[in-house]
Amino acid sequence: MPFLGQDWRSPGWRWVKTEDGWKRCEPFSPALEDGNNQLNDISHTVIITGDDETEEVYNTEDCEFAAKKRKKDHVRNNTDSQCFYREKWIYVHKESTKERHGYCTLGEAFNRLDFSSAIQDIRRFNYVVKLLQLIAKSQLTSLSGAAQKNYFNILDKIVQKVMEDQYNPRLIKDLLQDLSSTLCILIRGVGKSVLVGNINIWICRLETILLWQQQLKNLQMNKQVNNGLTLSDLPLHMLNNILYRFSDGWDIITLGQVTPTLYMLSEDRQLWKKLCQYHFAEKQFCRHLIPSEKGHIDWKLMYFALQKYYPIKEQYGDTLHFCRHCSILFWKDTGHPCTASDPNTCLMPVSPQHFIDLFKF
Repeated sequence: MPFLGQDWRSPGWRWVKTEDGWKRCEPFSPALEDGNNQLNDISHTVIITGDDETEEVYNTEDCEFAAKKRKKDHVRNNTDSQCFYREKWIYVHKESTKERHGYCTLGEAFNRLDFSSAIQDIRRFNYVVKLLQLIAKSQLTSLSGAAQKNYFNILDKIVQKVMEDQYNPRLIKDLLQDLSSTLCILIRGVGKSVLVGNINIWICRLETILLWQQQLKNLQMNKQVNNGLTLSDLPLHMLNNILYRFSDGWDIITLGQVTPTLYMLSEDRQLWKKLCQYHFAEKQFCRHLIPSEKGHIDWKLMYFALQKYYPIKEQYGDTLHFCRHCSILFWKDTGHPCTASDPNTCLMPVSPQHFIDLFKF
């Protein structure tokens, strides 16, 4: 129900239909609301302050002000948890209107899209890590205080997940390296800090990052004991098909270090040629031709040479989606309140870089 707020320009209160009729949703916990109602029922209250136990009497307006302040302090003091929202989508608007006041910022979107749950999904894990890496490289100074808190809480959960599951530690090492480099430049290289918050807090965060890097460096991969069928037992054509499914050259090299057979398959020229053709255009090949000793093109060296100059295509199991009809950013599984006749025709997948670009004004 719009335009029922205290300000006619505000988006209004949130209402829920119940058996007794429509009731307004409060953004705070029921316990705090009950405490506020108790204070509202009392016309006067006595508060004991100081060592001499002097009594001061406050009227109802003072009690209401104290209750509101207590709610704010409760939210601010809860620094160990992330800000959670019922809706897992956000309306992306870049200008103020009568219906919507204010702008949608990167920090607000980061808080609303529930990245803490996304990192538990293996399809979204790489996507979230890449997004955090892009924010660390260029957008760290644009995050609000709450968004910074959520950023490092999610980063902590990612590190703990990697330490427990040992899933893709190389990706997290790259993220922490970029983040530590950016923080060193912003803390030490800039004349005055451009980061939101006290400089001592950021120094502590930098020390935490260095501790995480040391933990990942000392990470020991557990050997899984399995008496059943292993990767080495598969036929050569199946192993070759597995290698052709990889889109990252480092993954191919890592898998080739497992057995001599996989190493032989990972050095196939045709494999690296297909990988180069997938990520780069033919015009880019002509600028960086690397012949081998036998006169043939060394496609493996070509891949890593081209990677230094051109971005590679990114593959993710699941991404954020943007609805062109509603201008809403959301996870496809959670959905959004779309008003289009055919919502599927309005959806557009959003890459991590596109996510950053949406909030550049």
